[in-house]
Amino acid sequence: MLNLLESIAALKTTGRRAVLVLGALLLSGCVSTIPARVTSYQRWPGNVQGQTYRIVPDAAQRNNLQYESFADMLRAAIGPTGLVEAHGSRARFDVGFTYSSAPVQAWVQRVAPAPYYYAPGWGGYYGPWGPGYYGGPAVVNVPVPAFRNTLTVTIKDADNHGAEVYRSSAVSVSGGNDLQMLMPYLARAVFDGFPGNNGEVRDINYPMGDY
Repeated sequence: MLNLLESIAALKTTGRRAVLVLGALLLSGCVSTIPARVTSYQRWPGNVQGQTYRIVPDAAQRNNLQYESFADMLRAAIGPTGLVEAHGSRARFDVGFTYSSAPVQAWVQRVAPAPYYYAPGWGGYYGPWGPGYYGGPAVVNVPVPAFRNTLTVTIKDADNHGAEVYRSSAVSVSGGNDLQMLMPYLARAVFDGFPGNNGEVRDINYPMGDY
């Protein structure tokens, strides 16, 4: 079975089709942790502890109940950074976020059903999926549906002419359309180790059931 984080790292896009190589547990819903791959860029100013922020929706996100629910999850994740939400006053930082849950094709490793055709003389076998190695049941890659769940957060600094000072994206792959369940973990992931190193890519695991 493939390591779950290595599986996410194997994500690649060919044309319009994303191809994933995943561990079987991830897609079966039997995992005890939520893995995420986080990519962050920052030019974070110093001495901003206690400075204010506001979440700014774009035109399409206004009066969107799902967006408002996710915004509450993001507020909880921003708290440990030391920023304070502004209420009815000018904020130094504008926070924006986008999210998606896109269907993709994934592959899981499974034990191939009998019969196995063992080729004599070379220590291997030949089955319906082609040749393999001798020494146990044949393991094959099987295509399954999956979803690529993504959250991207940006922060702009009003004291620096609205320059973008933080951008972070978290990606987690699941066997279903689980964005609502995954969003608290994704929100936590984009601020994990905040602000971090510019251009840093890291793999994070959270115990399932933390939220």
